[in-house]
Amino acid sequence: MKIVVLCGGLSTERNISFLSGTKVCRALRSRGHQAVLVDLFMGLEDVTEEPETLFENLPELKALSFDGTAPDLRKVRESRKWKSPSLFGKGVLEICRLADIVFVALHGMNGEDGRVQATFDMLGIPYTGSGYLGAAIAMDKMLTKEMVKDKGVRTPAWKTFHAGAITSEEDAAKSAEAIAAKIEAPCVVKTPTGGSSVGVYIVTNQDEVRPAVEKCLRFGPDILVEQLIEGREFTCAVLGDRALPSVEIVPKVDFYNYENKYKAGATEEICPGRCTPEVEKQMGDMALRVHEVLGLRTYSRSDFIVDKYDNAWFLEVNTLPGMTPTSLVPQEAAAVGISYEELCEIIVKDGLNR
Repeated sequence: MKIVVLCGGLSTERNISFLSGTKVCRALRSRGHQAVLVDLFMGLEDVTEEPETLFENLPELKALSFDGTAPDLRKVRESRKWKSPSLFGKGVLEICRLADIVFVALHGMNGEDGRVQATFDMLGIPYTGSGYLGAAIAMDKMLTKEMVKDKGVRTPAWKTFHAGAITSEEDAAKSAEAIAAKIEAPCVVKTPTGGSSVGVYIVTNQDEVRPAVEKCLRFGPDILVEQLIEGREFTCAVLGDRALPSVEIVPKVDFYNYENKYKAGATEEICPGRCTPEVEKQMGDMALRVHEVLGLRTYSRSDFIVDKYDNAWFLEVNTLPGMTPTSLVPQEAAAVGISYEELCEIIVKDGLNR
């Protein structure tokens, strides 16, 4: 099949998306597919031949590495030669129309939030993963918690705050002060639409509240404040109609933040996770319930904290989980005998079958 593997884009997870996309593209080529890697934002601006020829003369896939830092999105925007307000780079939609299916390997905003999926739906372009509505809801942690709270899913108590319009540093400082005055530590302060733990701050004392709020306001006017649940970190994926074995996540330093997610050796990942069958069932049942309630498709990955009483607490769900060499869903699939290449094939076939 002719497959476009769509990655990159404009989000704090841009670099991670390239790692996912490159690995997926290699796997699909190993299965005999004509897979082409395309950056959503940059597109084909440096490609001189016609888009359809890329499927016949597959471009070389470069070896990539990751230094654990988020990209400078301002520089990314400025570096694009094709001056257009569109999130879709030059030639992206044209080559996607030529493909049998698009494997969406994007992460974070401008990819995992449903806008790309909605565009493909309008144009009749087949793609992998969840549809636009499920993706949009799952991207917003506040909406997700509202939808699952009465559906048999245990989630930490939370409050939300809105800073309003921020047009200056003075506005930001006043908003941060006003919001911080209403928050009691300990808690978790986070931006509700972030990914890869960007914009997540664990606050243990009152002096840390305002700085955490100030940092969150750099990402947007909405603030989500959650009850701090102390315990061990786990994640549990859904593939099709079943939950996969959990992964226990043990960062060597701090919590499972952006650097610990992607820096080799920073985190110990144990699959299946070290928990009782009862806790494993709690997480699997809740992951399936979240997947169902939000109307997600093919695969997703839900994150949990297990407290000292063996209660599993749902934190958030990822509709386009990472597919990098250190990613968790491939580990969970491998635990039930599904190779990385087979996993990619399953995702493609399920997208086509819809």
